[in-house]
Amino acid sequence: MFSHIFVGVSQFDRALHFYGALMDALGIRQRFCDRDKPWAGWHSEGGQRPLFVIAHPADGQLPQAGNGQMVAFAANTRGQVDEVHRLALSMGGTDEGAPGLRLHYHANYYGAYFRDLDGNKLCVVCNQAEQP
Repeated sequence: MFSHIFVGVSQFDRALHFYGALMDALGIRQRFCDRDKPWAGWHSEGGQRPLFVIAHPADGQLPQAGNGQMVAFAANTRGQVDEVHRLALSMGGTDEGAPGLRLHYHANYYGAYFRDLDGNKLCVVCNQAEQP
């Protein structure tokens, strides 16, 4: 469905450090990084797309987080959701909803919400039943 998701960042190296750590924790591989442009992209194993890309906005203006916009990353386990949320907050992200079940979505929706260093809203979610 998606080719790529692009998130604008104000300070590339700071954002690269933040997102690099989150992607590592999720097992998402970096596909490219060009500090001269600057931009970086990641993709899940098994394909070239979709890509998740961070960069300075093309118009040269500062990025602005959108109201009602969010990027959600899939986690393999509920423990991974907990780990990524904790990691994001330890790196300066802000909490938008602690890890937990959101039964109003479905019986196994276990998610956590936070904002990156530029205010972009992110989610990490596991849609699987808890494993014994």
